Amino acid sequence: MNKRPSRLAGLVALLGVAILAGAVLAGMFFPVVGGLGALARQGITAFESVPDQLDEPQLPQRSVVLAADGSIIATVYYQNRVEVPLTSVAPVMREAIVAIEDSRFLEHNGMDLRGTLRALVSNSQTGSIQQGGSTLTQQYVKNVLIATATTASELDAAKGRTPSRKLREIRFALALERRYTKPEILERYLNIVYFGAGAYGVEAASRRYFNKAAADLTLPEAATLAGIVQAPTAFDPTRNPKLSQDRRNVVLRRMAELGYITSVAAEAAAAIPMKEILNSSLVENGCTSSYAPFFCDYVLQVMRTDPAFGEDAASREALLRRGGLTIRTTLQPQAQKSASAAVSTYIPNKDASGRAAAITMVTPQTGAIVAMTQNRDWGTSGRGNTTYNYNVNTAYGGSIGMQAGSTFKVFTAAAALEAGVSPAEQINASTPKTFENFTNCTTGEKFGPLTFNNSTGSGTYDMPTALAVSANTYFITLAERIGLCEQARIAESMGVMQGNGDSLLRVPSFSLGTMEVAPLSMAGAYATFANHGVFCTPVAILDITDRNGNQIAVPRANCRQVLDRNIADSVAAMLTGVIDGPVGNRTAASMSLDRPAGGKTGSTNDNAALWFCGFTPDLAAAVWAGDPRGGFQYPMADVTIKGVYYSTVYGSTIPGPIWRESMEGALAGSEPQAFELQTTGGLLPARTLTGNTVVLPSPSPSPSPSPTESGSASTSPSPSDSSSPSPSPGPTPSPSLSPSPSESGSASPSATDTSSASATETSASATP
Repeated sequence: MNKRPSRLAGLVALLGVAILAGAVLAGMFFPVVGGLGALARQGITAFESVPDQLDEPQLPQRSVVLAADGSIIATVYYQNRVEVPLTSVAPVMREAIVAIEDSRFLEHNGMDLRGTLRALVSNSQTGSIQQGGSTLTQQYVKNVLIATATTASELDAAKGRTPSRKLREIRFALALERRYTKPEILERYLNIVYFGAGAYGVEAASRRYFNKAAADLTLPEAATLAGIVQAPTAFDPTRNPKLSQDRRNVVLRRMAELGYITSVAAEAAAAIPMKEILNSSLVENGCTSSYAPFFCDYVLQVMRTDPAFGEDAASREALLRRGGLTIRTTLQPQAQKSASAAVSTYIPNKDASGRAAAITMVTPQTGAIVAMTQNRDWGTSGRGNTTYNYNVNTAYGGSIGMQAGSTFKVFTAAAALEAGVSPAEQINASTPKTFENFTNCTTGEKFGPLTFNNSTGSGTYDMPTALAVSANTYFITLAERIGLCEQARIAESMGVMQGNGDSLLRVPSFSLGTMEVAPLSMAGAYATFANHGVFCTPVAILDITDRNGNQIAVPRANCRQVLDRNIADSVAAMLTGVIDGPVGNRTAASMSLDRPAGGKTGSTNDNAALWFCGFTPDLAAAVWAGDPRGGFQYPMADVTIKGVYYSTVYGSTIPGPIWRESMEGALAGSEPQAFELQTTGGLLPARTLTGNTVVLPSPSPSPSPSPTESGSASTSPSPSDSSSPSPSPGPTPSPSLSPSPSESGSASPSATDTSSASATETSASATP
């Protein structure tokens, strides 16, 4: 009921522009005399007061995130556009758009008075705005003004049907026609115009509707696209195939009228049903539908936070979503798919327990992150969905991290070796054991006395055995002797920090892993032991190319020696014993691969978090399992996972098998590599290569006592009940039927011990 005034206003506006344009042309081609001269002078003065320099910014183009092998991980965009040269657009597409939108395109100079008057007559006959009279050049101008509008008023001015807008378009169009050739203008138009269904530009539209390049468009396909431009929503063939088909046929008839095609060709193309030519392909925006959504998001977070990609957050986001970047990442699809399958096998995505698992895999020699996954889908709501990346720190979209448990003991071992402690030295690791000589290495204040317990029993151990059985008081004794600063410094030099970005605390419970960390930092640290003490900062991006083919600088691994090779190799040798060493020390035997490997389990107080960190010479990985809602409120104990009840879950019950299966899949098809270690104290790797045969050392007598860090799931009411078999989730190796001590216990650090919880694989209690 309100349409008539609007239509009338539009007709009046079009008439006004026609009159003004006529006056301008009259001033150009006729003497300036009498009333006509006055009108022309007024028209020319008004016309020339309008600026003619059009600001043509770079059009937003979609960026693509690739795996290391060039396969697509995700596409990111503000507008789904891929710019192409006119030579990459099928000739029939060029002809179709000119035929239906501006048949005199090759004849006019940017303003087509004949077309404007024709539109005026047509619209007056129908009583509505059916034809706009705009040339392709004017349409290009309008699209540019819309694209560059930064305020609501500028956007209204660019879209409004007013004489002033039309006058401005004509002014810009005339200037552009002097600056560019017709093919250049047509190329710009085809790259900017909206084709509906989220597709900007002819290339994106061709791929959206027909899943092919614009260079390969056929006649009916080209006519379909050309017909969409007038009303992109109404003529979207995926939403309104009948309307779109009718409009396509209008284009075909017009092409025949103008001689671009024959009537026979037009009729043949018009006879093809729309459903027979449609082959729609939606390009999802962002990481949600990617097979590696959390790795993908980490890549985007790196770009959003690194000043190298822009001076502020807005400019970095603009580069990412508008820049037409090709971002080649370090992701190896084989490793990613293997890791994803492993975490989902042991803790399914929507498991009723709500428990989670995450893994990051890193190449030691380069820092390349080859896999990063967790048993969650990307999403903001619903069971099994999250947007938190459990693998990374808070700054990159992660949580505050998870307590690392006994996986931290390697840093204490390295610090002790650096301080001159012999790995063969026998140290009393009784339980409970009280420590009275801890000193705050930064303030000089005294800690304690503090009492810590082992869950593995008491004994006197050398370092390899203590590391294998994870004897807490052994490593607390080392820390008391060497001081609290060096173990933390070594860990930090290998990239370990708290999940919130803070430095590690220098506290007596350090080796018990009481601080929250992320799997990514632990994978990088363990990779350093595999790489002879050379730390390579984990990186996710190999290279970035902009829309013009220019390289953009990316973060580098900056590999550097942070630990003496002999010390790093000695720790690596001891960790190989945990997997492939003498029977008594081989507490992670179920993680054995078809090649040399080293690793360490970890669990925290009350089984709030479980870990396995390990490596081969050419790949390192860290696995965490727990409950994102809070490990102490929802511990990995008295829990049913994948239909199997566990009274207690250990580091080698779920994290270990996830590590093993992920590594097996990632390394499948590659030759086993030997550890080339230079160790101290006569330490040797537990596994060697002879030709293509892996050789295990001969079993040696177990130490006395020979506690074991059990990695089994117990289905019995208590760990001491050994009569009941222990089922395994999926393909987990059968847990031991023998009773085994708990890996965890309770801890109450003193007021001066600022860590909030303790301890891995033992209980620790502080005495006032």
